[in-house]
Amino acid sequence: MSRLTSPLWRDVVTIHRLEYTLPVAYFCYAALGACFAPAGDGSWPWGPALLAVLANLLLIVGPLALNVAVDSRTDERHQEKRYLAAAASGFGRSRAVRWSLAELGVGLVLSTTVALWTGSWLVAAAATAIIVLQAAYNLEPVRLKRRGFAGPTAFGIASVGLPFLLSYGAVTSSVDITAWLLASGMGVLAVGRTVWWSLPDRMADAATDISAPAVRYGLRRTVALTCVILAAGLALLVAGLWWRYGPVWAVLGSAAHGVFLACVATLAASTSDTMRPSARRMLKRSLPLVTIAELALVVTALANR
Repeated sequence: MSRLTSPLWRDVVTIHRLEYTLPVAYFCYAALGACFAPAGDGSWPWGPALLAVLANLLLIVGPLALNVAVDSRTDERHQEKRYLAAAASGFGRSRAVRWSLAELGVGLVLSTTVALWTGSWLVAAAATAIIVLQAAYNLEPVRLKRRGFAGPTAFGIASVGLPFLLSYGAVTSSVDITAWLLASGMGVLAVGRTVWWSLPDRMADAATDISAPAVRYGLRRTVALTCVILAAGLALLVAGLWWRYGPVWAVLGSAAHGVFLACVATLAASTSDTMRPSARRMLKRSLPLVTIAELALVVTALANR
């Protein structure tokens, strides 16, 4: 029985991109808003917050399965990502799309339930915006993924910035300027990382008419622009942390993000358009640092509650 069922579950794990340290990062993205949000009457609303985190997790991983399903033709041309195409084929592309839509639907229902429970319609609005952006990123005729920086912008905001606001709104309906700075900073950082992760896909993207930033602008220019985006996101994040908790926590909470930016900036100095970045190497070397950065933000928020 295990021989028959384990490949299916491996495919489920793969198409939802539950690899390396990504599940920890997803949980951080889902919960960070609730961690930072102040409880209005002094008692933390566990029920709405936990439902919002669950909704966020579905709204984060559901679109990943959709992306793997619709990108299988591109992944087949990418030596390091053929395992994604194989998982989509083994699980069934149509089935993966149905699963993804079901996960998005349940996420929206849970978010609407939280909104009705708390009276904070920011939760439902954020969930709706996530679904709209992810659909626009993945599906024709819009398919923002093949439209330069519009793709990473939509994906980064939908995967990190909006989930922050969703779980934040489950705890309080009052979103102050520091919360907007934090959500914006994390969203912009996610945009920069999305551009970064897409660099190894340049050849496969070009072969399947996906005008990702690296295809449109070349590797060297794209890496330089990635540094600018990451620096802008880091500045917003530091501003939000400093305003809310002071300079010490601003440094502690953002330090790992700063290290990631420094690593990308170092690479930018030696990047040429003939380089072929390795997706597997980037994930193994960079992803743990990004996960540490998100965990540092969770610790910062919880330490100051």
